[in-house]
Amino acid sequence: MVVANAVRMAHQFILPRLANARTVVDATAGNGNDTLFLAENTPDATTVFAFDIQQQGLSKTETLLTGRNLRHKVRLILDSHSHLNKYLHQQLDAVMFNLGYLPGSDHKLSTNPATTIEAAHQALQLLNIGGVMTIAVYPGYEHGRLECQAVYEYLAILNQKVFSVACWSMVNQKNNPPLLYVIEKIRSEPLEGITSLKD
Repeated sequence: MVVANAVRMAHQFILPRLANARTVVDATAGNGNDTLFLAENTPDATTVFAFDIQQQGLSKTETLLTGRNLRHKVRLILDSHSHLNKYLHQQLDAVMFNLGYLPGSDHKLSTNPATTIEAAHQALQLLNIGGVMTIAVYPGYEHGRLECQAVYEYLAILNQKVFSVACWSMVNQKNNPPLLYVIEKIRSEPLEGITSLKD
């Protein structure tokens, strides 16, 4: 295994869960690389849901998938991932978040701590036992630092009897390198009776 960055490590953690996956989610489609990874490594009958609030990102994702003859496996959704439960009611086998802004686009159009936490909360309720969610965060700029802190505070209070939560990072890189949170659902139990963070 080549240890390179948070995104590559996210793929390594997710990959073992994909061989028998039925439904997986890329909560932040961006340029489509994670969506392509999920589509390439799941059975043909698997459905990949890819969310993004920017049509530019979904268009790039669609082009990438079409070039690999994988478009048929993916449902592209132009909406915030915080509305995940409007589109998904079935159990999920894997969920990926790659936070921040779309490379090459307006940096002001970035993921938002509140909607990210809401989306993660909804996804964790649907995650199968043994399912995995990864969240790559970027604390190297101010907005990313705030989002990283919000994600940490949310994950730190998850019930340890239900979820196993870990954090991967590079320790010898300067300028606050990306972090990767990995969450595995280890048993079935309601999230303390909460159905939404808005309740």
